[in-house]
Amino acid sequence: MQTESIQDQKTTDQESIDITGSEAVLKALIAENVDIIFGYPGGAIMPIYDALYDYNDKLEHILVRHEQGGIHAGQGYARSSGKVGVVFATSGPGATNLVTGLADAMIDSTPLVCITGQVFAHLLGTDAFQETDVINITTPVTKWNHQITDANEIPSVLAKAFYIAKSGRPGPVLIDISKNAQIQKFNYTGYTYCNHIRSYRPKPNIRKEYIEAAAEMINKAERPFVIFGQGVILGEAEAEFKAFIEKGGLPAAWTILGLSALETDHPLNVGMLGMHGNYGPNVLTNECDVLIAVGMRFDDRVTGRLDRYAKQAKVIHLDIDPSEIDKNIKADIPVWGDCKETLPMITELIDLKQHDSWTNKFKDCNEKEIEAVIYDEMHPTSEHMTMGEVIDQLNEITKGNAIIVTDVGQHQMVACRYAKFNQSKSNITSGGLGTMGFALPAAIGAKYGAPERTVVAIIGDGGIQMTIQELGTIMQNNVNVKILILNNRFLGMVRQWQQLFNDKRYSFVNIESPDYVAVAKGYRIEGNSISKREDLKQSLTKMIEHNGAYLLEVFVGKENNVFPMVPQGCGVSEIRLK
Repeated sequence: MQTESIQDQKTTDQESIDITGSEAVLKALIAENVDIIFGYPGGAIMPIYDALYDYNDKLEHILVRHEQGGIHAGQGYARSSGKVGVVFATSGPGATNLVTGLADAMIDSTPLVCITGQVFAHLLGTDAFQETDVINITTPVTKWNHQITDANEIPSVLAKAFYIAKSGRPGPVLIDISKNAQIQKFNYTGYTYCNHIRSYRPKPNIRKEYIEAAAEMINKAERPFVIFGQGVILGEAEAEFKAFIEKGGLPAAWTILGLSALETDHPLNVGMLGMHGNYGPNVLTNECDVLIAVGMRFDDRVTGRLDRYAKQAKVIHLDIDPSEIDKNIKADIPVWGDCKETLPMITELIDLKQHDSWTNKFKDCNEKEIEAVIYDEMHPTSEHMTMGEVIDQLNEITKGNAIIVTDVGQHQMVACRYAKFNQSKSNITSGGLGTMGFALPAAIGAKYGAPERTVVAIIGDGGIQMTIQELGTIMQNNVNVKILILNNRFLGMVRQWQQLFNDKRYSFVNIESPDYVAVAKGYRIEGNSISKREDLKQSLTKMIEHNGAYLLEVFVGKENNVFPMVPQGCGVSEIRLK
């Protein structure tokens, strides 16, 4: 991305003083209304940390235990607050430890500004101690990155960084600052906000003819079906989306990142799409006559085989990123633009309708799924608890008002299928990258982003061990997060695939765990472990009501599977109920 010039600027002040580059970094963060930083110090970023010592009354810094924990915390903060997450790391291994989180944020469109220290400019390219070429390493997994070797660049580059991270389709930005630029003094004349960059157009022009064509197609549809993703949440278009589907009487299903944009119990909310989604939304995708995609990217876990996906339907695709339209599924009508703007324009033109017979087909499919899958998941006859009944009991206690942060695996799919949500920005998970270890640090960030809300991290016994050191961050900062470990003594999702597709050849999926309650106690965090159904409700209630962080381990059945399931290589209508 080229960033040659900035126009339409606004300056915070007109002071003219000599300051260091490090102080200029902190002034930029304050000007951008940053209130919290997640980070880990080191040699190459030490000047910025030294300057931060005098700014700790204006900027709160959370010392994480690993840089990957820092960037996942930044993601959780951004997702729960709607603001830009800020992360600090040093050079070399500090910077490379951010790469997984950058890739995760890039594919899930999470706005971050990551600032890394770098060796002195005259040492670049010499294989100096803790030197890595972080710019070339992170180019594929950032929306923009830039290396600063002169302090005079810092105010303008950071202004660009925040603008790029949060505008249009959001994403992560990395700014690498050499040590000499951090200690260099320069004449600072104030911070100028960026709201325009030549050659960068965050929102495409809305074409009225496509709005009109979309409305006409919807009005003629007999079996319209809306599928929506995180674009509704990122565009803060929840109200506009609800008005759209309610006026048109349009059944709507969500991707896992779109979950919570529409309250779970809304009568037009027909469930979850994708590999472990609900039966009706998958099967009826191949029966609708008009498929309306809003703020989603037709990921392969949603579509299954593309040559068997909605071939009978006309497709309307609303997206702020033109590169997503026609990338996987050809759109008959592309509606470019911010859905907060385009949805009301379409809503104004569509007829007030109900599609009762069509919507009833989703209800019929749901009844079939209840009989084949859901009832047994919620009312198991086995002595072993299921993940579904744990989530169902959690719903009763939280009333759908908690933020649920999930890791990756069977528990993630079960939580997305069964958790109830009444408000947006409540489901935080690693969607596109599927990063194990995401949930614990992301829950820390989510709590800082929404301190008034209950935050529950739901994690498997595999994922928790990848970032378990962040219990130290919770301990040191008294972060009131609830940690629910669903322990099936397996890497459950891999085991399920090995059972179904590899003749139960369980290759390296048996995983032993420590005594999690004892580990939590070592971090001065209260906890409990249960294996009996009669202890579940009381234990979950105690976890939620406890004043402070709490870890609850629940032992569930070892070989329970997540169904329905669209096997890889199959079409969505080939979904298996058992």
